[in-house]
Amino acid sequence: MEKADKRTEILRAAEQLFAEFGYEGTSTRQISKESGANMAMINYYFGSKEGVFLEIMESRISGFKTQLNQIAEEKITAKDKLLKVVSVYASRIFSNVCFHKMMHRELLQTQRPEIFTQVKEAMAQNLEVIESIINNGIKEGSFRKVDVRMLIVSVMGTINMVATSPSKVISDPNFDIKNDTDRDQLRVRLINHLNDLLLTHLIKH
Repeated sequence: MEKADKRTEILRAAEQLFAEFGYEGTSTRQISKESGANMAMINYYFGSKEGVFLEIMESRISGFKTQLNQIAEEKITAKDKLLKVVSVYASRIFSNVCFHKMMHRELLQTQRPEIFTQVKEAMAQNLEVIESIINNGIKEGSFRKVDVRMLIVSVMGTINMVATSPSKVISDPNFDIKNDTDRDQLRVRLINHLNDLLLTHLIKH
């Protein structure tokens, strides 16, 4: 149990450091100090800083996949499934905006493409689950025929843009994405907007 707790503590500390300082700005020594684990223990569990980083990203992506699969298997309408997906995805992004911003910046880097191949493949699998939910709704006749991939990118892109650049939709200069109340109000506003957008675009009238 102690080993499992220490491993979890390393991941928790590393995620906070990566979110604050970025991948390049975080050292294994900092992770060691923040987590209370020695360098040998970090190397034993993860092999390197890259190993820690990949473990965190893979954990986040696989966690989302688990939620997506659960939603996909629910005995509810395609519309309700899709709205749940939007809520879950937005909530996951808003739970740690700084880390999400840093993670996507790293995925766009060209210096280490081989490191993130597995992560990108997992993200592609998540995209396929969402695509299947929309396609099933089209086949059932509850959604009109649309460009599914464009729709998914539009929704996810909006969530990412609002989370990482809230000033584009918030005029209040005192708004703080790190403040729980401010962040939650923006998340709810975003989800309501996307729900309205999706239903207007997809539902046959």
